Amino acid sequence: MTVNAVPTKEAPPGRWVPWLVIGLWVALAAVMVPLSGKLSSVTTDKAVDALPASAESTKVAALEESLPGAEDNTFVFVYHRAGGLTSADRATVERHYDTLAGRYPPKTVMSGEEDDDGPSIRPSTNGKAIMFTLDLSTTYGPPEELVGPLRDATKDRPAGLDLEVTGPAAIDGDLDAVFDGIDLQVFLTTVIVVTILLVLTYRSPVLWFVPLIVVGVAALTSMATVYLLVKGFGIVVDNQNSALLTILVFGVGTDYALLLIARYRETLHHHQNVRVAMIHALRGAAPAIIASAATVVAGLLCLLAADLNSISGLGPIGAAGILCALVAMLTLFPAVLVVLGRRIFWPAIPRFNMAVQEKPGAWGRLGTAISRRRWVATLGSFGILAALCVGLTGNTGALREQDQFLSPPESVTGFTVLRQNFPELGGQPMTIYTRPAYQKQILDVVKRTPGVARAEPGETVQGWTDISVYPADAPDTPAEYDTIKRVRTAVHAVNGAEAIVGGPSAENLDTEVTTSRDEKLVIPLVLAVVLIVLGLLLRAIVAPLVLMATVVVSFAAAFGGSVFVFETLLGFKGIDYSVPLLAFMFLVALGVDYNIFLASRAREETVRLGTGDGMLKALSATGGVITSAGLVLAATFAVLVSLPLVMLVEVGFLVAFGVLLDALLVRSVLVPALTLLIGRRIWWPSRLSRPPAEAPPTGRHSPAGRHSPAGRHSPAGRHSPADDEEPALQR
Repeated sequence: MTVNAVPTKEAPPGRWVPWLVIGLWVALAAVMVPLSGKLSSVTTDKAVDALPASAESTKVAALEESLPGAEDNTFVFVYHRAGGLTSADRATVERHYDTLAGRYPPKTVMSGEEDDDGPSIRPSTNGKAIMFTLDLSTTYGPPEELVGPLRDATKDRPAGLDLEVTGPAAIDGDLDAVFDGIDLQVFLTTVIVVTILLVLTYRSPVLWFVPLIVVGVAALTSMATVYLLVKGFGIVVDNQNSALLTILVFGVGTDYALLLIARYRETLHHHQNVRVAMIHALRGAAPAIIASAATVVAGLLCLLAADLNSISGLGPIGAAGILCALVAMLTLFPAVLVVLGRRIFWPAIPRFNMAVQEKPGAWGRLGTAISRRRWVATLGSFGILAALCVGLTGNTGALREQDQFLSPPESVTGFTVLRQNFPELGGQPMTIYTRPAYQKQILDVVKRTPGVARAEPGETVQGWTDISVYPADAPDTPAEYDTIKRVRTAVHAVNGAEAIVGGPSAENLDTEVTTSRDEKLVIPLVLAVVLIVLGLLLRAIVAPLVLMATVVVSFAAAFGGSVFVFETLLGFKGIDYSVPLLAFMFLVALGVDYNIFLASRAREETVRLGTGDGMLKALSATGGVITSAGLVLAATFAVLVSLPLVMLVEVGFLVAFGVLLDALLVRSVLVPALTLLIGRRIWWPSRLSRPPAEAPPTGRHSPAGRHSPAGRHSPAGRHSPADDEEPALQR
């Protein structure tokens, strides 16, 4: 097909405009880039910071921080020998304890059994292990700075005597070590992945460099913006959200670049002046890009309704990143391309040509095949999605804190050893705070509660006394959570005690309960907001409903397929509590993106060609660039799979798999097939859904125009792709 390019008479914008835009961005970068490095200084990894202030475990943590010495870091030292401890082993433990107690004078040393000479070191009843606990003041430093020196100080041991330094503070220290430098690692890995994909996409030695630099500027600007938001509004930013911010900006920013370059390359064939060509490219691509960004931003801001601080904080963080990417790719990126001119596309430089030959290509042939076998394409797509949904019958239970590491650190394996040799200590201890006058009553009530292995009174400070309670069941199990619930019910029944129950497992329980509540509120809200944005963009009702339905089914299939991989291939022991909501958020918002790019182009072409041919033309025109965008976005999220935390691996794999499923199957096959089956009614109630006879007279139809000479069937008697469509209405 040959398209005649008409030389434009439109006056090009001044040469100074692109340079002005670049200058403004240089000035902005000079201010924002130094601030981007400060983001890590305001991130937090404390589980309690993620919880809402109303959670009971949050109240316990806040009370601990307000009481002198109550915020100490607790480390547990577990020594064990498979054949049983020797006298030399016991002497070594005592020497280590004396050394540590001298170096870090503890407020208390709890080992359970105490005598008149002070706290003792606790041996196990099986004679194979011995342990003691150190509560170190925070004045000595945070857990990540303490756990290393503590392990170094206890390395001199007899052969065969093993030691694990564990406890809540050790787990916090190991978790911080996982996130140490994670922002830089994610940034560099993402840059490398995006660079490789851009080089493969453009097959140009220079073009790939421009979007990469601009997206990098957008990422640094977004990090500085988030830092200012945290300082100004107290938003909670954890290291996971910080990593997701980098991935999100690079992913969507590169997608926007691919879409704009595709349009720009197309307009360069029709306009000799590069500035005029860019204006036309922006007119064609910007509405879909802006609608895409608006959809993602609107969906992310729905997270503000969540009670979980880590989830609600991701809303403005992600929205700031998307907006920074949008502004950079619609201002700085076009300006740089215009300044560099056509030569940036070398060696495949698009030339101005009065007669441009349009080839159907692979996507055009795919569209033709779908139009001939639309029912096969529809049912086949749904069959694949349904098969993947079967994976939802697998293990979708919550991931325990001890199972969140790909390679369990010493603090996690130490809990297993502790439970094997000291079953009376159960899991992680609960902490109860109550008024001193009710300490004995609360202690008696707790000891009688089923599931409690042991309860010990603590100190009284400033009108509060604490009690340590050891559940009989393993940490973060349903049985332990049931025990926590029973303990809370029992102590709350004591009037006047004002008892509250917290601790690590209680925090995890409150997190799980809060997340469940957030899912029920946020997911319908996201669906409603995204549906409204689609309706406004497409000016229809049926099309947005169809697109949303395909995205939801695609999410279910991606989740089911991912669960199968996690359980069968990777051996994960559950799904992190935050993964379903985060994955839904990203896949619905980002998955709708590709449908927006396709549907908006289809609507544009429908005005000229009718719904069927318009969709096929849109698929042919956008298939390559949208698929490339999907591959880039999937690859950027797949960067998370390289990190050592199960939660990030699950989010990265699920979103990457879902994006590929949406880009390669849902958007490429299912949506076009459904559109061909539904016909012009897909645009209801807009005027595009009405046959020409119902449209206002335009003077272009004869009285007999209601029945086209071509009729409903081609001369050959075969049903052609556009047979279901009347001639398209003009605007």
